[in-house]
Amino acid sequence: MNKAAILVAGGKGMRMGTSLPKQYLPLAGKPVLMHTLEKFFSADPNLHLVLVLPKDDFDYWKTLCAQHNFELPHELVSGGDSRFQSVKNGLMALPFTEGLVAIHDGVRPFVTEHVILSSFEQAAKSGSAIPVVSLKDSLRKVDAGGESTYQERTNFRLVQTPQTFQLKPLLQAFAVKELEIFTDDATVYEYQGWTVSLIEGNSENIKLTTPEDLAFAEFLMATR
Repeated sequence: MNKAAILVAGGKGMRMGTSLPKQYLPLAGKPVLMHTLEKFFSADPNLHLVLVLPKDDFDYWKTLCAQHNFELPHELVSGGDSRFQSVKNGLMALPFTEGLVAIHDGVRPFVTEHVILSSFEQAAKSGSAIPVVSLKDSLRKVDAGGESTYQERTNFRLVQTPQTFQLKPLLQAFAVKELEIFTDDATVYEYQGWTVSLIEGNSENIKLTTPEDLAFAEFLMATR
């Protein structure tokens, strides 16, 4: 079966507080994106890897690859004005229209190989696989007036990536007009009336967004 992974990395990293977009920041000696690509390649060397970047960053990425002797095979695809458009561009670039595809945030370098492989296994069976983790903190819902109410945290999950799907229906799902309710790939898929399947994620699979996240990432790297 054809399998692909699309890594989306079009962010500017404004919350990171650096001039360099977060996907290129050094982590344990090399850019974050390289760690993420290596994790997918290690899970399955036969994956067709697609890296979606802003078109203006292509030359910079190639320079980074040369500096770090990074020769892992992957295809560069130009991103769009939104995550929806960037994922769509990645899907359109795939050399096949049937199989399985994982969509992953490029700045989540700590996903485990087990989660990656489990996502493909579940998607092959049910059509989709969305990794989630349980909440540890208490949860409250705040209304427009500022009033808050307790929420039972066992009824909620935190959503991660990779979000993995059978490719043919996902292409159908992304053929629609982009809507504000599309917060991730699962919501695009659900818009067709389909139900997503959940799998257990891994708690350290954080999305690097703030300086605190990067500091924690360095700590995780140092303990491995």
